[in-house]
Amino acid sequence: MSDITTKVFRESLNKIVLVQLKGGRKVRGKLSSFDQHMNLVLEDTEDVSESENVKKLGTLIVRGDNIVLLSPPPNR
Repeated sequence: MSDITTKVFRESLNKIVLVQLKGGRKVRGKLSSFDQHMNLVLEDTEDVSESENVKKLGTLIVRGDNIVLLSPPPNR
């Protein structure tokens, strides 16, 4: 993982992130931890693939090779 990527992940810790996965699924949750392989632990996670049908998933471990995109929180 590059230095820029690591910096973005560190700044996103304990904040809500949106993660798009292979297959089109999207999940949103609080980034609890990550590692050099981009494996993530998300807390209070929701499946937001269908905006009209949000499903609560709780704590989720996402394997890094399933991640297509991670959207960090906006800077405030």
